[in-house]
Amino acid sequence: MEGFSDNYERYVMPTYGRFDLDLVRGEGTRVFDAKGNAYLDFGAGIAVCSLGHAHPEVTEAVSHQAATLVHVSNLYRTAPQAELARQLVEIAGPGKVFFANSGAEANEGLIKLARKFGAATGRYGVLTFQGSFHGRTMAGISATGQEKVKKGFAPLLEGFVHAEFGNIASVREMLEPRTAAILIEPVQGEGGIHASTGEFLRALRTLCDERDMLLLFDEIQCGLGRTGSLCAWKGIAPDVQPDGVSWAKGIANGFPLSAFWATHRQTAAGVPLCDVLGPGTHATTFGGNPVTCAAAVKVLEIIGREKLVENAATQGRRLDAHLQRIAGRLGDGAAVRGLGLMLGLELPASRTARKDVAALQSAGLLVIPAGEHVLRFLPPLNVSGSEVDEAAAILEKTLLPPSKT
Repeated sequence: MEGFSDNYERYVMPTYGRFDLDLVRGEGTRVFDAKGNAYLDFGAGIAVCSLGHAHPEVTEAVSHQAATLVHVSNLYRTAPQAELARQLVEIAGPGKVFFANSGAEANEGLIKLARKFGAATGRYGVLTFQGSFHGRTMAGISATGQEKVKKGFAPLLEGFVHAEFGNIASVREMLEPRTAAILIEPVQGEGGIHASTGEFLRALRTLCDERDMLLLFDEIQCGLGRTGSLCAWKGIAPDVQPDGVSWAKGIANGFPLSAFWATHRQTAAGVPLCDVLGPGTHATTFGGNPVTCAAAVKVLEIIGREKLVENAATQGRRLDAHLQRIAGRLGDGAAVRGLGLMLGLELPASRTARKDVAALQSAGLLVIPAGEHVLRFLPPLNVSGSEVDEAAAILEKTLLPPSKT
C-alpha cells in the first residue's frame, strides 16, 4: 500500500492543499496511515462521517443494497429513495425533496428553484452573506461571499449580492428589485464557524414575507445533528420555517449523496414551491441511487436510535469547555465559536491554522483549517467523552507552551 503518494504527483490535479498523509483504513473515530500509525479523526471527512469510519451497520446496509439493486436511473422509482425522502420531509416539514450527489449540486438546485420562483415576477437575484461558502460550481462560487474562490473565473453568474452576516440593516441595504431569495448558512463553516442568532433568522423570515422572497437555508455542513439539533436552524430559531433547505456531507456517512427540500408554499404561478421544478427542468443521473439512499436511511435510523443529536450537544459542551480553557491560555485574541460538534478555535494572529493542523497531525490528531487562523473541530456525532478528553490533551500538549513548575 505504500508509495501511492507518487501517483498523486503524476496523475491527480493539484486542486487541493493536501497534508502529507497517506490514509488506508478507518475504524470508528480513528484512521490509519500506510505505515500503521493511528490518528484520532476530529475532521470526520469535513463533517461527513457522522457515525465515524466503517460503521458496521452502514456497511451491511450498503452491501445488501449493492447486491440487490445499484442503479436504474431516476426514470423509475426505488424504495430506498422513497423512504429517505419521507424521512427528510418529516425532519424539515411538509414539502418534497430532490436528490443529488454533492453539496454544491444541492445548492445549485436551490438557486435554480429561486430563479424559477422569481421568473413570474421578473426576479432572479439571490442575496447571500460575506464569509459564506456554497460550493465550487459557477453558481456556487458566484453565491459564495469570499473573493478568494472567485479569482480567475470571471465572468461570474450575475444576480448575487453579499450582505454582512448577522446585520439586518446590511441585508435591507443590499436588496435589489431583482432579488428573489435569501440564502444563508445558519452556521457558517468554511467562513470560520459563525452561528446566526435567533433574532437575525427571524428578521430574515419577516423580510422575506414582506418582499415575497424565499428564505433558503444551506445546511450542507451544519445539518442533520451536527450542531446538537437535527436541523441547525431549529436549535437557533425553532419558530422560523424556511422555504428551502440543502443537505449533504453527513447525510450518508461518506457515500456521495445530497438533497434539497422545498415547502408547499404557494407561488405566484399558482403551484406549490415544491412542484415548481417539473419534468425537464432539473435532473441528475446518479443522484438518489438506491445504494447511497440505503446508506442514508441507515444513518438517520442510527442517529435517532442512539440519540446522537443529544450526544452531539453533550460532547459539544465538553469539547467547548476544553477549547475555552486552551483559548484562555493562548491569549492574544484566541476565541471559541460554534454549536454542538461544529466548533472553531480562532488562533492568535501570530499563528496560522495550516501550521498548527500539521503539528497536531504529527501528534496524532486530525482537525480541519477554516481560513487562515481557525481550527475546525467536526468529530463524529457518536464521539465519546474519553475521546474528546484525548483530543484536548493532544491540543494542550501541542499548542500550548509547557507549564512552568
